[in-house]
Amino acid sequence: MQTLKISLLVFILSISISAQWYQQNSGTSAELLSVSFSDTNIGSAVGTLGTILRTTNGGILWNAQTSGTTNTLHWVDFYDSSLGYVVGNGGIILKTTNGGDDWFNLQSGTNYDIRAVSFPEENIGYIIYSKYVAKTINGGESWTVLKDFPGDLLYAMCFSDNSHGTILTIYQYGQTSKILRTNDGGNSWIEQNSGVYAYLFGVDFVDALNGIIVGMNGLTIRTTDGGYTWINRVSGTSKILEDVSYTETNSATAVGYEGTILHSSNGGNRWTNQVSNTGRRLMAVSFADSNNGTAVGENGTILHTTSGGITFLEVYEELPKEFSLSQNYPNPFNPVTKIKYSIPQSSKVVIKVFDILGNEIETLVNEEKPAGTYEITWFAEGLPSGIYFYQLKTGKYVETKKMLLMK
Repeated sequence: MQTLKISLLVFILSISISAQWYQQNSGTSAELLSVSFSDTNIGSAVGTLGTILRTTNGGILWNAQTSGTTNTLHWVDFYDSSLGYVVGNGGIILKTTNGGDDWFNLQSGTNYDIRAVSFPEENIGYIIYSKYVAKTINGGESWTVLKDFPGDLLYAMCFSDNSHGTILTIYQYGQTSKILRTNDGGNSWIEQNSGVYAYLFGVDFVDALNGIIVGMNGLTIRTTDGGYTWINRVSGTSKILEDVSYTETNSATAVGYEGTILHSSNGGNRWTNQVSNTGRRLMAVSFADSNNGTAVGENGTILHTTSGGITFLEVYEELPKEFSLSQNYPNPFNPVTKIKYSIPQSSKVVIKVFDILGNEIETLVNEEKPAGTYEITWFAEGLPSGIYFYQLKTGKYVETKKMLLMK
């Protein structure tokens, strides 16, 4: 008994988590154009040459599935772990009800290349091709054209529910895109004013109000009112961004050319660059939650993260006797600093960074933590010089300290 007590007192555990996006073996050199995860383990990716890949263990192993075609497949969308749809060139629509063990063809009623598919409900779904948007209410057995948009090539689509959807177009008579929005299940569409004149390539909405769009020259725009207003945010890159994934925790990740990966922890208000360890073009990204995400791209590239791609270091030491928040070190800093805090009991811990005006910059911690002392590393790359504040909030305990970024 005495030995056990001493062991507990001197026990020290260090946990190091690097911001890794690590490569997974896809087993193909095909260009992967879309990826969809229904949970942290089960996902599918599709691409050129009729490629369909499937994983049931978070990408540790990817298995090729038989699509029955060599046409390019542009988009995959799974309603749950079993029911999924794939669309592609030549009007192809494939459906599975058993996780892709078997795929069968649906009649789309078109020979145009179908660019995207979205099923917000089990039997209600949407496709876009050429200038048309079509809808099914019977699981894809039949499709009804809802609207055509002359002069536009419909390119990307997201439905957050059966009523609210957004489509991106490439306007054929100018080097720009349109944002089209429906709030009534596709019966009517309005063009929204983004305030930008550029090609837009990726869109994702976490609910009916909050969405992010990405595009040319590192462009990112966000809305919190269903697209009635769009706010242009600085991303920190000039690379083309192809796709974005947005989760309910305000965590968003965008991917694009030359292995570009950007991350936001506040719904696209501010972005930071992450290390992808590849120079290949990334075409699509899907997050099952704020930590578990997969990006796919050219030459069969598949990247995976289980930490949201965020680099941090945590150290758990001998149990502290009281709550405390230490002064960051170094201070002043450029652009990396460490923040240490202690909690004497298991607690929900929230640590946020604010600018001098009180605007929230980033959430560093937002989770239940066991008692211990922790150290996190904050990367302020892309932020201007100035005074910032970091705040620890856990239960009734709140402490705020000031730090100075000098570049």
